[in-house]
Amino acid sequence: MYIEQGYKGNIGLWKYWIPILCFSSLMVVNYLMTINSPVDVDVMMKEMIDTIGLNLFFILALGPLVVGFFGILGWVYLVHGQSLVSLTTSRKKVDWKRTVFAFVLWGGITAVLMGLDIMMSPEDYVFNFKPIPFLILMVMAIFLIPLQTSFEEYLFRGHLMQGFGILARNRWVPLLVTSVLFGVMHMANPEVGKLGYGIMVFYIGTGLFLGILTLMDEGLELSLGFHAANNLITALLVTADWTAFQTNSIYKDVSEPTLGWDVFIPVLIIYPILLWVFSKKYGWSHWKERLTGKVMTKDIYLARNADATSLP
Repeated sequence: MYIEQGYKGNIGLWKYWIPILCFSSLMVVNYLMTINSPVDVDVMMKEMIDTIGLNLFFILALGPLVVGFFGILGWVYLVHGQSLVSLTTSRKKVDWKRTVFAFVLWGGITAVLMGLDIMMSPEDYVFNFKPIPFLILMVMAIFLIPLQTSFEEYLFRGHLMQGFGILARNRWVPLLVTSVLFGVMHMANPEVGKLGYGIMVFYIGTGLFLGILTLMDEGLELSLGFHAANNLITALLVTADWTAFQTNSIYKDVSEPTLGWDVFIPVLIIYPILLWVFSKKYGWSHWKERLTGKVMTKDIYLARNADATSLP
C-alpha cells in the first residue's frame, strides 16, 4: 500500500502540483533556451569545459538536482507533514538491503555490458584514465550522484506517484503519468539532440520500469539503488562529448552517435528479465492488482491501519 502512505501527511492536492510545476518550468525554460540558442550547445559546453574543467562542470551540472533533493524532502516534511519513511516505503522502516541489492545487481550488469562493448568495439573507445582527475571525480560522484538520482526518484516515483494515485484512486494512472513525465524531463539532454526523439522510448521505458519496481515492491528502495548504480557506473566508466554526463571517466566513447536497436534492448529485454529476478527474490504476486488496482480512500486506509495496530 505504498501510494496510500500519502494519507499519512496533511492532504492537499495543491501541495503536489507546486513542486512539479516549479521543476517543469525550469525544464521548459532550459529546453527552450537550448533549441533557440544562437550558439551550438555542443560548442557552448566545450567552451565551458575548457574554461572550468570537467570536474567543476560535473558539479555545476548536478548542482540544481542535488538542491532539488533537499528541496523535495523539505517540502514533503514541512508542508505535507509527512514522514520521510512513509515517502520512501510502505514498510515500518526503510529496507536499505533492498537498495544495496539493486545497486550491486545493476551496477555489476552495467559494468559487464560496458566492458563487453569496449572489447567488441575497441575502435569506438579511447582510454581516458588520468589518476588524479579520476579520483576526484570518483569522490564527487559517490557523494553527488546518489543525491541527484534520489531527487528524481522521490519526485516522480515518490511524491507524484502518491499524489496522482490519491487523485485518480487507482494505480495505473500514476504509473503511466510519472513515466511519461520522467521521460519528458530528459528532453533537453544532449543525447536527444544527437539521437533524435526516438531515444525518448528509452527514457519513458526506464521510467515505466522504475514505476513498476516501486508499485510491485511497495516502496522506493529498489528504484533508488538501481538509478544510483546506473548513473554512477556510467559516469565513472564511459563518457562522450555528446552526453549529459561529461566526466574524467576511464574510457571515452568517440563513435558517431546513432539511434540503433541497442538503445531499445534494455526496455525490451533487460528490464523484463530484471523484473523477473526481483519478483523471484521478493516473492511478488498479484501483478494486475498492484499495477492497475484501486487506491483505498483515506477513511478505509486509516480504519484498516487502526485495526491492524489494535491487534494483540
